[in-house]
Amino acid sequence: MKKQQGFTLIELMIVVAIIGVLSAIAIPAYKDYVTKSEASSALATLKALVTPAELYIQETAPITATTALDLIGTQKDANSLGVITLGANAIIFTFDDSALNGATLTLTRNDKSGWACAAAAPTVGTFPKIDGCVAPSA
Repeated sequence: MKKQQGFTLIELMIVVAIIGVLSAIAIPAYKDYVTKSEASSALATLKALVTPAELYIQETAPITATTALDLIGTQKDANSLGVITLGANAIIFTFDDSALNGATLTLTRNDKSGWACAAAAPTVGTFPKIDGCVAPSA
C-alpha cells in the first residue's frame, strides 16, 4: 500500500488561524504607517516652500489669500495627496486624496518667532504625531 502524503485538516486550520492573527496585527500598523508617511510628505512639501515664501515676503509684500502660488514657485497640486493654498502669512495644505482626507497642515509666519506648523484633524480619524508640527488635541 502507498503511503499518503499531505496536510490534515487541523494543520490547515492552524495555519489559517496564524495568518489571521498576524493580519489582525499587521493591517492596523500598516495603516498607521501610511497615515504618518502621508502627513510627513505634506509637511515636507510645505517646508520646501518656506524659503521662497520668505523671500517673497522680504522682497515684495506679505502673503495673502490672493497671492498667486507661482510667485512662491509652486502650484496648488504640487503634492498628489492634496492642494496647497495661501492665507494671511500662511501656507496651507489640505488633504483630499489620502487617509487624512479633510485634514489640514498650516505653516504660519510670525514676525517675531518665524514659521510655525499646526495641524487640523481629518473629517474621520485622528492626525498622527509628526516632528515639526503641533497635532490637534484629541
